[in-house]
Amino acid sequence: MARPKILIIYTGGTIGMIEDPNTHSLKPFDFTHLIDNVPKIRKLDYEIDNIQFHPPIDSSNMDTERWIEIAANIADNYAEYDGFVVLHGTDTMAYTASALSFMLENLHKPVIITGSQLPIGEVRTDGEENLITALQIAAATDSHGDPMVQEVAILFEDYLWRGNRSTKMSADYFNAFKSNNYPYLAKIGLDIQFYKDRLLRNNAHRPLKVQYNMDRNIMLFSIFPGMTESTLRHALNTPDIKGIVLRTYGAGNAPTYDWFIKAIHEAVERGIVIINVTQCVNGGVNTERYVTGCAMSEAGVISGGDITIEAATTKLMYLFGMGLDSEQVKNYLNCSLSGEVTI
Repeated sequence: MARPKILIIYTGGTIGMIEDPNTHSLKPFDFTHLIDNVPKIRKLDYEIDNIQFHPPIDSSNMDTERWIEIAANIADNYAEYDGFVVLHGTDTMAYTASALSFMLENLHKPVIITGSQLPIGEVRTDGEENLITALQIAAATDSHGDPMVQEVAILFEDYLWRGNRSTKMSADYFNAFKSNNYPYLAKIGLDIQFYKDRLLRNNAHRPLKVQYNMDRNIMLFSIFPGMTESTLRHALNTPDIKGIVLRTYGAGNAPTYDWFIKAIHEAVERGIVIINVTQCVNGGVNTERYVTGCAMSEAGVISGGDITIEAATTKLMYLFGMGLDSEQVKNYLNCSLSGEVTI
């Protein structure tokens, strides 16, 4: 059988740092010498190539243009490789995973995003194991020879998570990511155990189509006790805003003051799409549970269900980037496009 061909796309982040022997400071890792620095990769017997961002970026500087660059690299090399591994800083990894899950339409090959909490050159690094495991997952096939994973996923330490269901949960622990409302796709132990019933399948086998337009006129706004009417109205009247991810309490609850509901309703009437997403890490929005949630629905706010903040934000960017109007965007928010929400 042919050796698996995997393309590594290195964007930056902690995993790509190595200590300078002279200054002892961290500097970007040269992935053209990957095998020399991670010799265990030779045992995989894969054909591995790499593409590097120049210069590599801290993930705090990740933006829509960089998402387009990643997506374009995958599209340009899609026919030549069996899978793709994206090396990325942890801070915005869940945003990138969510964005790519929407941008890469009809995806039939694995796009595995990983990184590390410690640089790959450290003695105790989690980067080496994460990289090797990500490569193995990207090369894995099922009994029919099809890719085992056919979606964008995050591999970190012991688990493989759906990318658009994931959130960074820790700045300190190696198991830094979790999907609170969807189970893990694979468990990494002595072997990699995949849970096939949880994996997306592109049965139509349509050609890959990339959506390169991501509309940045989106806002993320959290309500809080003591918020004033002027603060809320200032946010809702931000120039050119098309969509707002509104982070509410509990099961989608918000104040029922007349001024609050009126301001929200007026924004909706102006054509702004507002999606209600909970501030809680587990569970989702259920606007029928409490009167306060019902008031939000009556004002025209769309329930986000159990969608993550990262997925809601990038989904709005994606939908408005397609040139859809407000009513069309609302309709798609009530659909699962790539497994991002439970319907």
